[in-house]
Amino acid sequence: MKMKLTFAAALMAATAMSSAAAAKTLVYCSEGSPEGFDPALYTAGTTFDASSKAVYNRLVQFEPGTTNTVPGLAESWEVSDDGLEITFHLREGVQFHSTNFFTPTREFNADDVLFSFNRQLQEDAPFHDYVSGASWEYFNAMSMPDLIESIEKVDDMTVKFTLTRPEAPFIANLAMDFASIMSKEYADQLAEAGNEGNLNQQPIGTGPFQFVAYQPDAVIRYQAHENYWNGRQPIDDLVFSITTEASVRQQKLLAGECHIMPYPNPADVESLEENSDITLMQQEGLNVGYLAYNTQQEPFDQKEVRKALNMAINKEAIIEAVFQGSGQIAKNPIPPTMWSYNDAVEDDPYDPDAAREMLEEAGVTDLSMRVWAMPVQRPYNPNARRMAELIQEDFSNVGVDVEIVSYEWGEYLERSKEEDRDGAVLLGWTGDNGDPDNFLAVLLGCDAVGGANRAQWCNEEFNDLVQEAKTLQSQEERAELYEQAQVIFKEEAPWATIAHSTVFMPMRNEVEGYKMDPLGGHAFEGVDLAE
Repeated sequence: MKMKLTFAAALMAATAMSSAAAAKTLVYCSEGSPEGFDPALYTAGTTFDASSKAVYNRLVQFEPGTTNTVPGLAESWEVSDDGLEITFHLREGVQFHSTNFFTPTREFNADDVLFSFNRQLQEDAPFHDYVSGASWEYFNAMSMPDLIESIEKVDDMTVKFTLTRPEAPFIANLAMDFASIMSKEYADQLAEAGNEGNLNQQPIGTGPFQFVAYQPDAVIRYQAHENYWNGRQPIDDLVFSITTEASVRQQKLLAGECHIMPYPNPADVESLEENSDITLMQQEGLNVGYLAYNTQQEPFDQKEVRKALNMAINKEAIIEAVFQGSGQIAKNPIPPTMWSYNDAVEDDPYDPDAAREMLEEAGVTDLSMRVWAMPVQRPYNPNARRMAELIQEDFSNVGVDVEIVSYEWGEYLERSKEEDRDGAVLLGWTGDNGDPDNFLAVLLGCDAVGGANRAQWCNEEFNDLVQEAKTLQSQEERAELYEQAQVIFKEEAPWATIAHSTVFMPMRNEVEGYKMDPLGGHAFEGVDLAE
């Protein structure tokens, strides 16, 4: 009964936001439920918003509103001349959250850093397999097991990473969500009690907000961390009101039941912009939406079949119907705002007649396939079901029969990683660190097969270029290799690249200090509500 009362109170807070005597509460109408609260286990932005952005910190962090790395739990760091040793000097006096399920007895130190990374790096480390099927998808997709030779505790406030090779984006990579720092003391307490799984359900971090309660698919409650090293937050309580339908999120926003919502329906953007109670922020998204074929399954193991299907897709119609014009056709796997974008690449033309002929030449007739459609809105795809329906019609025009399937979001992400998955899956990506490696290696590298590489595509020539580019310090030299990799990608066609979107963020006028994240996250550190 006590837990039910807690959740009821959370829901009342979401609808009764203005009371002079009440704590200052900010309500965010989020678009979906998190898969869990340990960000290293996942790759979805919805999960990061609810976990790493609110609860945790990292050694280095992105300056709000930019892709610039700034000190976080590390006050400073040095890189050796050969680029193989990075030494971090940790911030003193940082306190972990104190909750009704954990009370820390010490401050943050090097033991927490080693625990947070070694559990991902070492197969015999505590908590390496604490969740069924834990794959440390991001860590592995970024080749971290091959890159990190060792992590050493120099002293309580100094940690040294030794690498097997220079890695240009390494510092920026450590600002990403998977690198969030956990409490070793809390993990040890859970292990002693036999409750290891709570690390993923009742999070403890050093971040601006501490976890209070979660009712799946309904609401998440946080409160300000009183002893946050970067200053207590202006708002007392943060509520995630989980609202999957964009139209319902908008109704709540207009009714004053939430302060901020992501991913409005493109058709509603104009009316939101004209509403005097609403501030509408927007920016060009650092993203790409795509359809990934399973290149390990027949007939999608033939690039001619993949190219033919790409030529059957009317991307202009998708931009008009799904994005309502607030997007642009994608031809490369990275967005045009990112350095090393190869504009010389030519997109597959929309040519159903040629597509039909190519399929016949490849010996493919009477093809039936599945197209997977996401159940939630994402910045790179505001309506996956509608996009799948348009692709279904396009493929039908070249003699391909399509069944559209979908699953609950967490299950969708998990099942779509399987190497024997059927058909083609709609997904997308918003950059996590502003580096091309974050798209090309993480989504298309050989190390990411069975994980973030939903195409299950391992092309050695492409992979060698991307891996070599990471070892170079010159951006110009790196860009040359990435441009070559994009040519190979287009020739091999593991994806149909669909669109890059413009991202809109509506909020009530009383919200102050919110900054749009070019990397697509939603964070509320420093956000306030006008009295």
